[in-house]
Amino acid sequence: MAAKKKEEVQPKHIGLVQNDSWLEPFEDAIRGRHEHAVWKLNQLTRNGKTSLKDFASGHLYFGLHKQLRGWVFREWAPNATEIYLIGDFNDWKEDEKYKCKRIAGTGNWELKLRERDLKHGQLYKMKVKWDGGEGERIPAWCTRVVQDETTNIFSAQVWNPAKKYDFKKKNFKPKKSPLLIYECHVGMGQDAEKVGSYNEFRENVLPRVIKDGYNCIQVMAIQEHPYYGSFGYHVSSFFAPSSRFGTPEELKQLIDEAHKNGVAVIMDIVHSHAVKNEVEGLGNLAGDPNQFFYPGDRHEHPAWDSLCFDYGKDEVMHFLLSNCRYWLEEYQFDGFRFDGVTSMLYYSHGLGEAFCGYPDYFNGHEDDNAICYLTLANKLIHEVNPNAITIAEEVSGMPGLAARFEDGGYGFDYRMAMNIPDYWIKTIKEQPDENWKPSSIFWEVKNRRPDEKTISYCESHDQALVGDKTIIFRLIDADMYWHFAKKDVNGVAERGIALHKMIRLVTLGTINGGYLNFMGNEFGHPEWIDFPREGNGWSYKYARRQWSLVDNKDLCYHWLGDFDREMIKVVKSVRNFQDKPVVEIWHNDGDQILAFMRGDLLFVFNFSPTQSFTDYGFLVPTGSYDVVLNTDSKDFGGFGFADDTVTHFTNYDPLYVNDRKEWLKLYIPARSAVVLKKN
Repeated sequence: MAAKKKEEVQPKHIGLVQNDSWLEPFEDAIRGRHEHAVWKLNQLTRNGKTSLKDFASGHLYFGLHKQLRGWVFREWAPNATEIYLIGDFNDWKEDEKYKCKRIAGTGNWELKLRERDLKHGQLYKMKVKWDGGEGERIPAWCTRVVQDETTNIFSAQVWNPAKKYDFKKKNFKPKKSPLLIYECHVGMGQDAEKVGSYNEFRENVLPRVIKDGYNCIQVMAIQEHPYYGSFGYHVSSFFAPSSRFGTPEELKQLIDEAHKNGVAVIMDIVHSHAVKNEVEGLGNLAGDPNQFFYPGDRHEHPAWDSLCFDYGKDEVMHFLLSNCRYWLEEYQFDGFRFDGVTSMLYYSHGLGEAFCGYPDYFNGHEDDNAICYLTLANKLIHEVNPNAITIAEEVSGMPGLAARFEDGGYGFDYRMAMNIPDYWIKTIKEQPDENWKPSSIFWEVKNRRPDEKTISYCESHDQALVGDKTIIFRLIDADMYWHFAKKDVNGVAERGIALHKMIRLVTLGTINGGYLNFMGNEFGHPEWIDFPREGNGWSYKYARRQWSLVDNKDLCYHWLGDFDREMIKVVKSVRNFQDKPVVEIWHNDGDQILAFMRGDLLFVFNFSPTQSFTDYGFLVPTGSYDVVLNTDSKDFGGFGFADDTVTHFTNYDPLYVNDRKEWLKLYIPARSAVVLKKN
């Protein structure tokens, strides 16, 4: 007789609650969200008979595809009554040869053409008709969109080059120990007053990133967007890389070159909303404004002037999941930073909400459809590429975003530590230097959930936009224009240079996952970002990065750039630095001193603007210590008050002999920080 099968015992608590007992009152909601995702996963995969990757294959079916004999075009447009392809191949007129047929029993349309009916480079659109109207539309699944320089009109483009790009670097695996991200924008990555290209970025900017020691670039504004000044966040064509920067092959070459140099490439993906445009975008593809988007009050985003996806529709889930797979496979992106996750999670989009405690995350105002989509997107991405990187840009603090799916989490690898840049800008704006408290600084840069990895950063790209200020501009402001030459540095500039380095060092030194810097901020790029618009005469003057400033050895910028490079080098010298415990050695808010260790590295900060200390003692592991980085070094625009060539030895104390600790005494100049390595 067969042994009776042992009954499976359900664990007392789901993983999220096991890791945080304060979540216990909300366990039913956490389980409910998890079970919703499991149910949807089973539905989409027919209870595991297929994979999520198989489901997310819409890009292989819809859109325009070259086949062995001819072409096939397909589009999902359930409300349409007729669809024609029009273009420069038929003088942009309706032609029965280019008329699509509805596939019986579906909302899908199909057109099959001979090979000679379409040629590489030709422009086209759909002419869509529906009950009561008609209009020209760019297909939702098209992979190439171009803008006419004279008329500014966007059109889809037949893209079938004779030579496909062949990636030279195969099976690239990102380095994540730690993940050091250089956030960048291809168009504004050039010194010239123009839109930069993929090739120019590969030739001019990527070498800088490699030299500086970053191991990942996070590229903004890849998905096609009608308005350049939207920073890429009002997307119209989700499968088309922006042609204003160059061709698909040139983007692939950029990614390949990064991979060959050990640099991962992740994409700033926008699935939180879509541009309202109807001719260029998805706003009214076939007479039904709700085809892709929520109906009623949830249709439009109240703050972003955009449209909100209906994540409850399988067809929308199909579209967005296929989009994730497409970028991973077609362009070999290494993952995504998901924009606007807070907006997706809540019916209110997080607007006007304080999020003061756990009840605020489980009070019934969360969009379970969006939560389910994000969870399945993470499962899909890691199914396609187990080494992929996913990051959530989320400001509310929703628990579980970067926790494992099995624990009831949403499966992101990291979440952005958005509290840190908010803290720094608030401190700089509101607190005089003598009130900066090391205890507060230390708490803020380490404020995160223990079961979730974060990406720490000092300032966001939003602070570089018109109406706000970067850290360097908050610190120095107009004096950057007059006192940032080495021969004419004043006290304001000296303070700004010193604090810029210290802020970065304490933020990077306490990471538990990764660190991010926006392009140019590492060397204190001056001024704001202002894309061409009517209000500035359509100028590109501020929509660029002035690399000439950091290259000029007569200016102070290169000090900051050099420090950033050495700071990253020090952190990378410790294997798995991000996983080393952050051990507090000492803090004293009166002295404004902070010290902590990570592995064999000792970080010491003196935030006092006026008080230097001689023989300041720290109880540390016994041994000798050498200086590996000093913000006050003359090489980085400091005063060079300390002799960094000296090896520092600990001093015996019988009280701590059993702890194997002794006193290390250091000279710590005002407004400086030093990193020492234990020998």
